[in-house]
Amino acid sequence: MNTLRGVPTLGTRPATGPNPGRDETREVLRNAVFDLLVVGGGILGTSVAWHAAQSGLRVAMVDAGDFAGATSSASSKLVHGGLRYLQTGAVKLVAENHHERRVLARDVAPHLVNPLTFHLPVYKGGPHGAAKLGAGVFAYSALSAFGDGVGRLISPAKAAADNPALRTENLKAVAVYGDHQMNDSRVAVMTVRAAVHCGAVVLNHAEVTGLRFTHGRVTGAEVRDRLDGTEFGIDARLVLNATGPWVDRLRRMEYAGAAPSVRLSKGAHLVLRRRTQWKAALATPVDKYRITFALPWEDHLLLGTTDEAYEGDPADVAVTDADIRQILDEAAFSVRDEHLSRDLMTYAFAGLRVLPGGPGGVESAKRETVVSEGRGGMLSVAGGKWTTYRHIGRTVLRKLAKLPGVSAAGITEDAVPVSELVRRVPLPGVANPDAVAHRLLVDREPGVPLDPPTARHLATHYGALAFDIARLVHEDPALGERVHPDAPEIWAQVVYARDHEWAVTADDVLRRRTTLTVRGLDTEEVRARVEELLAARPD
Repeated sequence: MNTLRGVPTLGTRPATGPNPGRDETREVLRNAVFDLLVVGGGILGTSVAWHAAQSGLRVAMVDAGDFAGATSSASSKLVHGGLRYLQTGAVKLVAENHHERRVLARDVAPHLVNPLTFHLPVYKGGPHGAAKLGAGVFAYSALSAFGDGVGRLISPAKAAADNPALRTENLKAVAVYGDHQMNDSRVAVMTVRAAVHCGAVVLNHAEVTGLRFTHGRVTGAEVRDRLDGTEFGIDARLVLNATGPWVDRLRRMEYAGAAPSVRLSKGAHLVLRRRTQWKAALATPVDKYRITFALPWEDHLLLGTTDEAYEGDPADVAVTDADIRQILDEAAFSVRDEHLSRDLMTYAFAGLRVLPGGPGGVESAKRETVVSEGRGGMLSVAGGKWTTYRHIGRTVLRKLAKLPGVSAAGITEDAVPVSELVRRVPLPGVANPDAVAHRLLVDREPGVPLDPPTARHLATHYGALAFDIARLVHEDPALGERVHPDAPEIWAQVVYARDHEWAVTADDVLRRRTTLTVRGLDTEEVRARVEELLAARPD
């Protein structure tokens, strides 16, 4: 048999076939009785579905939009301990965040989570002094057992040499520390794949229009497929509400008089083309609580974020001109003007943080998970951090185990044993991305159009699953052509997203399975071709 040093070559079939079609999936959802129905396919719902399926439960998950289509794909793309939490004395929280960050980066998703050096500039008249920040980054690195180096102060000259875009006027010193970043959409879809691999049944673009009740308890949901209008029901012994900004809307389906449980904060970001290489990210204090980021991400520059109370329809959240002005003005504290031209903008996006209710402004509110049980036994969960999404999934599963009547669902407090706290189950495709990129280039078949930037892109977004995409190119070399000459993505990724990653709309592909939208390259021609390929899905 042809092999790529132990991996099937491009000419062989992938180890797993395409995902079931929507008709088939709806039939399974309609005719089975599930132990757990998760409503909401953001990262919290997906994490619970993954851990519940690992525990042997029969799990279903639906989302009214795409997986990670709202808040979970509108983050700052960071996997971090939370430096600012130190000033509130939350030392234990920072240490726990660091643990989860290291597990993600080293064991669970080393192909998707990447190390990133941060520079925290200290300017004359700024909200924090050099001594305080120097001590802070040292303590921060100590809490991660110095696994990312020792937090320290460096000179303005050294920082400017590493990052020519840094504004050096009135710069007194720069604090240095290490964290990680990711492509949140890719990590989310890989987590969905992990849940399905463990037996979960999932469907996106499927909106819950009502809840099912048995003797006053929530035992399922009424669902409408938003693509073709098909209506169907799902029966489940337990229902988890993980709808993020819509959490209170679903709670009111359970009990019309349910009081608000959360408040929302809008965070906007801008994506700009880079004019120079960035060896480090900038985290610049704006005031006592807030930091503005300038992050090298996907060969671009990611700026943000804002933090303001939001009371409108979550579906209507958008970046305003005022947001753009604020982000650019705050970035200008530490980034030279020539790197912040509006002409360099390729994309802007906004998401909603789900925060606990309470007094004070949203900028000082705790970023913690809110869990509540409704009158009908539905558990609702919202908020938290991307970094700790695995831990939140385990915690929610334990809370489910304590609900009345859950023994009928097969959930017990031993369903996720304590040893799970240190388990390091990897996401699909786990591999060293450098090795994957090398093998894609060295072992490709003659005539396969695969260049180094594309190989690197595939390796860092799919890991070892990149070989499945390369097989598609071998079978049809036209799929190896770039979708747009200015981006590393190839047409095989569109086909792969359609057949293996539940992509059914152009936005699913262009915004979340690939980076074409954030690069500003989702032209009418590109979008039309993507829609053509999506419509050609084989039965």
